[in-house]
Parts: sequence; structure tokens; C-alpha cells
Amino acid sequence: MSDLHDAAAACLAAADPAEKLRLTHAAWLALQAGALRADPAAPPATPITDPGRPLRPRLVPARELPQRGLGTPEGRAALVHAVAHIEFNAINLAWDAVYRFRGMPERYYLDWAACAADEARHFAMLSARLQELGHVYGDFDAHNGLWEMAEKTAGDIAARMALVPRVLEARGLDVTPGMIQRLREVGDERTVAILEVILREEVAHVAAGTRWFRWCCERNGADPFEAFFGLLRDFMGVGLRGPFNRPARLEAGFVEAELDRLAVLATQR
Repeated sequence: MSDLHDAAAACLAAADPAEKLRLTHAAWLALQAGALRADPAAPPATPITDPGRPLRPRLVPARELPQRGLGTPEGRAALVHAVAHIEFNAINLAWDAVYRFRGMPERYYLDWAACAADEARHFAMLSARLQELGHVYGDFDAHNGLWEMAEKTAGDIAARMALVPRVLEARGLDVTPGMIQRLREVGDERTVAILEVILREEVAHVAAGTRWFRWCCERNGADPFEAFFGLLRDFMGVGLRGPFNRPARLEAGFVEAELDRLAVLATQR
């Protein structure tokens, strides 16, 4: 296999988490070694479908997920599981960005393959921590919000770059510091150390979304500021929940005017 799009499809299709991690690692190494490249003559992507994933966790609406405190090992395991599920979805999202959108610059494919490799490593760290807490991935219910947005944006790369990395994944930049603080208060430094790695590396993933969203806007002759808020309105209909981690979002390529507008929209929810 020499076409990166085919390798991405294989990673997407893998249902067993260990196999998805193995294929992701192999594809990233092959891309770095020059053994894979995005073939400009590759046929168009197939219509989006559910990615490969295990039978568990059971997917339910987000409102049906129970709220658990962090004062017990079970509550901490549920939190680690929730983050692991986000990272598992993020592997698929990154590979779908590689597979689905053809004819992009080489740097685009390098960015999202690197993101997939990072997300796979994050999932592996969280899975190991889950085992230390007496659980495995799939033991708790989860929701499918991230992949649902991938389905909605399958036909529009600008919308995908705007709404998956810069909205849904950027939410992790906002909430992870609070999770770290709460876990530190209950003495769970092992989980804290993992989340600190994830928070630091997720900034680069959101930055990749910013970079390619603006590239799409320049190609389309659109103003990035207006285009971002137009997509937010058209696809999500409401403002985002605050507060926002301004330093991390600025590092990830947001500008002050965007954050000011987001802060106003958050008060109108």
C-alpha cells in the first residue's frame, strides 16, 4: 500500500482499538519514511459511514450520561473513560480528514496524520490508566457527538476544519485545566500527568484546524472571521458554552476578536 488515502481508510475501518493503534503507528512511520503519499489520482472518497469501533461502549445521547463525582475510583475511572472515548474518536476524525478531502497540500496530510498518531498515543495512555483503575475501554456508556459532526461536515472541508478542531476539540482546551485541578484535589496525580500531556499537545491539533480553515477561506475568497461564525450559526445554531481558555486558544491560532465574539455568544445561550 503506497497511497495515504488507502492507509487512512484502513485505520478508519479497524474496529479493534489495538489494531487501530497499530495501523495508525505504522501509517505514520511509513509517511515519515516516504513510503506513503497522498495520490492525487486516487478515486474520490466513498460516502461517510460509521468508523470501525468495538461493540462497546454503548452509545447514548449525551444527556443520558450520568454525572459522577471524582471522590471515588469509579468516578475517576468514568472521567478517564470519557476522555479516552474522545481520543478514540479523534483518531478517526484525523484519519477521516486525511481520507475524505483530496487534492490538498502535502503539509495538510502530514498535519492530520501526525494528529492521528498523537491521538492514538493519548488513547493508549488513558487505556493503561483505566486498567490501573480496574476498567477497560467500553465499561461506561459514551456519546457520539464528535463523529456526528464529522458526518455533517463530510462535504465541506472548511466546515470540517472550523467545527471539529476549532469548536469541538477546542472545548478540551477549555475544560481540561478544570479537570486537572479537581483531580489534583483528590490526589490523582497519575491521571493529572496524562491530561497535562494531552492538553499541551491538543493545542497543536486545534492550531492545525485554524491553519487549514484559513487556507480554505483564502482559497474561497472568504473572510475567516465572518466565515467561522457563519458556519457556527449554520451548523450548530447556538453560541458555545464558556468560559474559554484564552491563552490556549490564542496559542492555537484564535484571534482576540474571535474570542470576544465567542464570549458574547456564550452569554446569549
